Amino acid sequence: MTVPVSVQQRIRVLDAHGMSWRSIAKEVGVARDTVAKYAGREDCSPGPERSVSRPSKLDPFRATVDGWLQADRFMPRKQRHTAKRVYDRLVSEKGYEGSYSPVQRYVKRWREEHRLPSDGYLELKWHPGEAQVDFGMAQAVVGGDRVDVHCLVVTFPYSNMRYCVALPGENAECVCAGLRTVFEHIGAVPLTLVLDNATGAGHRIAWDKVTVVHVFELFVEHYRLETRFCNPNSGNEKGSVENAVGFLRRNIMVPMLNAESHGQLTRYMLERCDAMAKETHYRKGAPIGGLFAGEKMDMQPLPAKPVF
Repeated sequence: MTVPVSVQQRIRVLDAHGMSWRSIAKEVGVARDTVAKYAGREDCSPGPERSVSRPSKLDPFRATVDGWLQADRFMPRKQRHTAKRVYDRLVSEKGYEGSYSPVQRYVKRWREEHRLPSDGYLELKWHPGEAQVDFGMAQAVVGGDRVDVHCLVVTFPYSNMRYCVALPGENAECVCAGLRTVFEHIGAVPLTLVLDNATGAGHRIAWDKVTVVHVFELFVEHYRLETRFCNPNSGNEKGSVENAVGFLRRNIMVPMLNAESHGQLTRYMLERCDAMAKETHYRKGAPIGGLFAGEKMDMQPLPAKPVF
């Protein structure tokens, strides 16, 4: 049986984060040779089926458990999943037919690897290569008409570098096009994206569950991105990008811009964003451009082939 696409994607994301193949094999529950096979692959399309000896019955449910445990990090301590509760939900909601012991071991290991500070609150510390994404609105003259412009803003909180592109809408196709423009402009791909489900890339169907739009899922697989959707009422998770939306609107959209197309408008916006790299970081006291140049060393290279 072939390795599930979700596991292949997890292997590629962990490899992009610099984790050793031995550690990845332990993390996702596959052989090291399997990790070597999928780590550098750009095409995650399922291949021919082959037999695999004694797969764990928990394997197909790992992503589900990860989502539940990740959501717990934003819940009161007394309202978080126990291993028994995870097991009960897998059986009743997902049709899991395995035993309790693998679930118990998996939950214990996950919590050890994702341990939070003792106060139980998520530490707002951003690492190099992490990006936040959100939309903002502004008006501009495009092709002679005054129109509402959907501005996709991508910020890198570690260096405080900010980029903005103009798009005709906010659906998943526009999100992918905007992100590709930013990636190709900076010549690198971030390791992690933090998004609001309102961006159009995903739809929240429960507090702890977001359904990702298929075209965005393909985009994420192609660029080996790890994604995280903000939880409801947790604006602190993407405060950097929300502040940047207003900052860029005030600093590059005043006075009102006039362009022949959204593409021309985007080129101007990116030039203005590059110019702002000369500013000094408000906490670190160093030029933002210099910090960002160092941050890009921790990012991924662009793939050999562009997406779509």
